[in-house]
Amino acid sequence: MIELTDSAVTAVRSAIAGAGQEVEGLRIMVEAGGCAGLKYSMGLVNEADPNDHIFENDGVKVYVEEGSLVYLDGTKIDFVIGLEGSGFTFDNPQAKSSCSCGKSFG
Repeated sequence: MIELTDSAVTAVRSAIAGAGQEVEGLRIMVEAGGCAGLKYSMGLVNEADPNDHIFENDGVKVYVEEGSLVYLDGTKIDFVIGLEGSGFTFDNPQAKSSCSCGKSFG
């Protein structure tokens, strides 16, 4: 399961509203890269892939491909605003290590 906080739901809804095209939801993936070996990737999508796992948080659909689910299961995603900028953060119980920027894990 993937969970979005209220702040993350609000941020995704805002991104969907400003997309200028029809959007079904948010895709979250894990890709090779980053300073810790794996990195998070996110983007708006207008349709599901047949192999996607779909989670819904307060009306916002989150699409996760089969290969990424093993790395993301149980992750809680938040959207924070701070002095150094704003962005999504990941509280991932599958991560054994992470880099200081919070966008990469191992």
